[in-house]
Amino acid sequence: MPIPAYVPPRRSAYDVVIVGGAVVGSSVAYWLGEETRGRLSVLVVERDSTYEFSSTALSTSAIRQQYSNPINVRISQFGVEIIRGFAERMAPYFPGEAPPDLGFREHGYLYCCPPEGVEAAKARVEMQRSLGAHTVFLDPPALRAQFPWLNTEDLGGASWGAKAEGWFDSMGLLTGFRRGARALGAEYIDNCVTGLRREGDRVTAARLATGEEVACGILVNAAGPRARQVAEMAGLAIPVEPRKRYSFVFASANPIPGQMPNVIDLTGTFVRPEGELFLTGNTPGDDGPADYDDFSPRHQEFEEAIWPALWHRIPAFDALRVLRAWTGHYEYNTLDHNGIVGFHPEVGNFMFANGFSGHGLQQSPAVGRAVMELIVHGGFRTLDLSPFAYERIPANRPFLEEAVI
Repeated sequence: MPIPAYVPPRRSAYDVVIVGGAVVGSSVAYWLGEETRGRLSVLVVERDSTYEFSSTALSTSAIRQQYSNPINVRISQFGVEIIRGFAERMAPYFPGEAPPDLGFREHGYLYCCPPEGVEAAKARVEMQRSLGAHTVFLDPPALRAQFPWLNTEDLGGASWGAKAEGWFDSMGLLTGFRRGARALGAEYIDNCVTGLRREGDRVTAARLATGEEVACGILVNAAGPRARQVAEMAGLAIPVEPRKRYSFVFASANPIPGQMPNVIDLTGTFVRPEGELFLTGNTPGDDGPADYDDFSPRHQEFEEAIWPALWHRIPAFDALRVLRAWTGHYEYNTLDHNGIVGFHPEVGNFMFANGFSGHGLQQSPAVGRAVMELIVHGGFRTLDLSPFAYERIPANRPFLEEAVI
């Protein structure tokens, strides 16, 4: 990874220092600015403002309401609200130019389930619908009628989010939050936090790669896959590690008729349309902790695992050609696949916004707002994210999310 041209901060002390300026960190900075209108000084430290290797830039940029946990459903519903109205919300921060158009394609998700999983899938659909989601359960005959290109022989059915699910422009979301945060007074610097000074129950300063030490009232850890490194600088521990995810764009000799949703196969392989092309990925066979700077691809993942799964589920995918591939990192919470959000109970000014396990992009609007509420108001004012609190980590008390792709 190239070393960025580090930039020093303009001042020696800030009310809030945010470590990580990708979509979660920028969402926090934006919501702080919206709420306080300059009453708090905010510094965002980003190690590479090109975002070339950020999880935001390398994600598959989608949002869904099909979760097993009600809180995650509500988080996504707020995310959809923000995405739909993003251009209007951001217009004041783009004077004289068009604000980001996130290009939200509400084509839905189609979660395939085996025969033995039907009752559990129906229960999840009922829960999601009770919260206002548009999910429906389709049995095999209904699936074949709606999606005639789908092989349903080994399926018990599938849940389909017919509305308020789909994919969008991840960098447009980041650009808007970052631009809004800066317009509202946040300072962004290309730099790297190399250490934290802790005095008793508080983090008092962050040391930067350029040699400065910046005093802070509150330190927000929004470092994505590097979150554990930042926590360790304060003598803290979280079960978050980078996990590699491979994405492939391919062309098919046979088109898929109609509006195709994001199909989640029994194998965990997903596939969705991208114009006339298709995007696919899976949970790879070499899944496990990755080196922080390892973004090397594994091309055989497509040949050995993804293509067989695609061909079985969608027989029209018998002649495919990979055109592009890339590797990104999940900030994977090995305890329960859910985010860690809130202050540390003992180091009282250290804030976590970590461990979203592939959901960080779609959850960033709600998480940023929640972190702002804790900082400014001392408690949640909208969505109650207290089950994401750090206290469950040392207690080894998982708050599980089963629907992880």
